[in-house]
Amino acid sequence: MVVPVPGSEAFASRRITPRDEIRALLPADLRVHELPAEEVHLDPLTYEVVRHRLWATTERMGQALSRMSGSLVVTDCNDIGVAITDELGDIVQIGPFALSLATSVDLAIRWILKHRSAQGIRDGDMFLCNDPWVGGATHQNDVAIIQPVFHDGKLFAWTAAIAHQVDLGGASPGSWTPRAHDVFMESLPTPPVRIVRDFEIQDDVADVYLRRSRMPKLVALDLRAKIGANRVGRERLLELADRYGADVVKAAMARQMDDAESKLRAKLERIPDGTWSAASHQEQSGTGDRGVHSVRLAITKTGTDLHFDFTGTSPQSGMINCPYPGMHGSLIAGVILNLCGDIPWATGGLWRCIRVTSQPGTLNNAEFPSAVGKASVAAGMATINAVEECLSLMTDTSDELHHDHTSAKGCGAWDLCVLAGMDQYGFPFATMLTDAMGAGLGADATHDGVDSGGIVSMPMGRMPDVEMMEFSAPLLYLWRREETDSGGPGLYRGGVTASLAIVPHDTEVPMAQVVSGSGKTVAQNTGIAGGYPGNSQCDIAVRGADVRNAFQAGRIPATVEEMGGTAEVLGCEEELILGPGDVHVMCWQGGGGYGDPLLRDAYKVAEDIAELMVSPETARDIYGVVLEGTDVDEAATAARRAEIKDRRRMTAAAGGRA
Repeated sequence: MVVPVPGSEAFASRRITPRDEIRALLPADLRVHELPAEEVHLDPLTYEVVRHRLWATTERMGQALSRMSGSLVVTDCNDIGVAITDELGDIVQIGPFALSLATSVDLAIRWILKHRSAQGIRDGDMFLCNDPWVGGATHQNDVAIIQPVFHDGKLFAWTAAIAHQVDLGGASPGSWTPRAHDVFMESLPTPPVRIVRDFEIQDDVADVYLRRSRMPKLVALDLRAKIGANRVGRERLLELADRYGADVVKAAMARQMDDAESKLRAKLERIPDGTWSAASHQEQSGTGDRGVHSVRLAITKTGTDLHFDFTGTSPQSGMINCPYPGMHGSLIAGVILNLCGDIPWATGGLWRCIRVTSQPGTLNNAEFPSAVGKASVAAGMATINAVEECLSLMTDTSDELHHDHTSAKGCGAWDLCVLAGMDQYGFPFATMLTDAMGAGLGADATHDGVDSGGIVSMPMGRMPDVEMMEFSAPLLYLWRREETDSGGPGLYRGGVTASLAIVPHDTEVPMAQVVSGSGKTVAQNTGIAGGYPGNSQCDIAVRGADVRNAFQAGRIPATVEEMGGTAEVLGCEEELILGPGDVHVMCWQGGGGYGDPLLRDAYKVAEDIAELMVSPETARDIYGVVLEGTDVDEAATAARRAEIKDRRRMTAAAGGRA
């Protein structure tokens, strides 16, 4: 037996292995269910019923995972992914959770079929994988449990459940290590290993997996939650096969992928051919770095095909990289978000329209053993950003698709804070602040962005309850609130975002803290069609704050200045200590705007001011709207807007940027 080693082609998933190639590798004793040569009768009504049952099954799987988990990242935030594939791993349906967690599971299943079938793949097996070079995981904290589903002794389909784990070892709490130079300083990546056999957890394998975590009991519960979610998927699929017949269900799966392809091609046919470019930037790849690193993309549309060319992307660096499977999953997630609102989320069909060019050793095609601990919200998120921007520029050229598919970017960088120490009960704890789930969404061609609307690539992502965060960790929130002027100005305004301030509570033990987030200098929430970007990200440590005395005086500090102490603006990648008398303040990104802000209805700007979404200063300086009291001064507004336009013309004439 040839054992694949890191860096070999077995670990470097550079493409989706063709179906015929996979079939040729399967052992004779692995019987596979495929469509018969003769056409299976599938009437339209049955197809719709089966198709919607597949969608509902992914939702049920996600609900089962969330309800069985004990981690707030899962229960309150839905940082999970689920998928159903056909017998050879082509994705038939992904669930509406964190899309990029599920969209690379096809590569992981192909890997299992290539490298584990010689040892047997049987009914009752499940495989654990958190190897970003294999798939099913963008970074090591995303752990997939992947299950083959057999019907009448034949491999019929696969299900997968993935969730972010709060800690899987490595040098820093939360497995987030800004000083990492390679993967060996991070959590251990594990290629697919059989963790369930004959429907029973293999305790020896589970013990090896859990040993790496600072929070083994929590991770053990999540392991069982993912196993349970897969059991739900298996039961639902077998119920469908028993009711309608395995051939009919498989025909519906095949048609769903065909429909995804044909509907995407029909949409692309209505768009002029062309090439559109974008770049998404990451500041600081790790401790001590001061560089800006870019994911660069050019999308060329020819007929009904799309070519994604990442030529020019920065070399891999620090901990912000993602391997090829991360790029693969993020790319197709961006396609789903921009083009597939009315198309089945069957990536096995969507990939037939897509070709990719990417150089190994770059930011989103990193080679082993690069550090990839931040992959999901660094190079992976940057890939989604670039894809979304390019596709929005593309659809903005089409009168037919312009209104439904063109939008500015929402929050394009995750503001992360990991805390670990001793909780109020004297037990070790580790937690991740996930409040940035409530980020502002980008504006589109007809509407303002949704205020605190979420992360666009996580349709069912949620902002956690403050009370649950305070219950589960020794923390107290001074505030969590939406911030004025955080949405990008435009004809349609970007959604505003929020900020928070926390203090350690009911513990005198200093906490280890990791702060990680880009977008503090270079905007990741750019506008489109003349719209402005939203706010930049910000993290502040207030050392020696006087919060306790303020409480005793019956006052809750509402600004950094009211806290006393010394304010320290933090960089993008920091490992530090949060002391009992310190405060951590963070503000994440809002959405970008659409269209020239001078074209926004002045009375809408006045409403924004009244609702504290826009300040009077921004209204005057950027929107060109002047108020008299609370009413629009129409004459002064017209004069102010003319003045801004004149200044733009003068700047352009002088060779500057208008």
